Amino acid sequence: MHFVKLPVNERAVKMNRDVERVVNRAVRTYDAVMGKLRLGGRRAAYDDEAYEFIGGAKDELRRKHYDKSLRLLWKAEHAAPWSTFKDAGEAEKALMNAAERAMTDAERAARAKITSKEFRAALDREYTPEQKRALVSILSKIGHGEAYAWLVSASMLNEVKSTGARAAVTMQVMEEAKHFVVLRELIQAFDVPIPRQSAWDYLLLEGCLRAKGLDRFFGMNVLVETIALSIFGLLSDKPGLEVLRLFHLDESRHTALPDNYFREFPLTEWQKRNPAARVSRLVMALPAVPLVLFLEAELAELGVDVFEFAGSILRKAVHLAERAGFLLPLPGPQLLSVFNRIFNAYCSVTRGDHQFREYMSADTTHGAAEAAVEKEIFGAAA
Repeated sequence: MHFVKLPVNERAVKMNRDVERVVNRAVRTYDAVMGKLRLGGRRAAYDDEAYEFIGGAKDELRRKHYDKSLRLLWKAEHAAPWSTFKDAGEAEKALMNAAERAMTDAERAARAKITSKEFRAALDREYTPEQKRALVSILSKIGHGEAYAWLVSASMLNEVKSTGARAAVTMQVMEEAKHFVVLRELIQAFDVPIPRQSAWDYLLLEGCLRAKGLDRFFGMNVLVETIALSIFGLLSDKPGLEVLRLFHLDESRHTALPDNYFREFPLTEWQKRNPAARVSRLVMALPAVPLVLFLEAELAELGVDVFEFAGSILRKAVHLAERAGFLLPLPGPQLLSVFNRIFNAYCSVTRGDHQFREYMSADTTHGAAEAAVEKEIFGAAA
């Protein structure tokens, strides 16, 4: 695969790596000590170095329950045609009529392809070793994120009201589980080491899991899902990564869930405007910035400017936050302007030929279908 590799400031990249190592060691040590003292510590029963939940893969258990449940998943439109449900796509209708299975042809074909030797060989032909490492580094960030999305979504079942909302969250739990196991196999197919969580995604994801009540919607469905949507939108047109288009469609629904929920059960004005809550949301979101910047070298390997990517994420996340009522300390345009100035200041130091740019107006989503999906979600902010 041909990418136009962008130059990076190696000194700045090394500095970011060194800072991350120090912060990572401090954060992990603190959480380990607090965990031993039973005073807190890491909330997630997840081993990011092994890319597994605590207890291991237990694939046989997954096959007996998760895989079988998906095979036998029924659709109300097919089983109860007299009902008002319209929950089956055309491909699913044909599939159910033929074999009574729940997964779409595209999902089953993609999963079979991922596990094949031919697919691994195709990845070797399409990508250089450096490009494969870059792709795995980027995808693993959201791979670890899917583990937390699974946990956070499950925890939200006792936070939302109504049968409809619980049904929506239940489907998100199922989709996050599917994302984790399918994306894990996709990443493993590259046959390169899978990196642990960086300090920044550790802080971001643990913050989402530790958040109280409906603020977990902000952390997961606004922040993390927007990052996931952006990564899938960036990479879904690349050879061998077409399955990410299905992930992109799922994440588009997930990012819309808070807004749809709050239309039925609005946040109070105090919940929206409480100064402490507004600051808390910003603090929860801040690790997302160094998390994206940590991938500067990997994104550059694929011809993507890290600040354009970060600006696109921030613009969309701020739009979703304000639309749902999760207000931040500053209005969206002012907050984006602050981050744009910070990005330009960083670039003026690390890039010799830098000229001031409006990074917050950039968009790194590729593919007409993906762009159309995001246009529907974000409107003018897409």
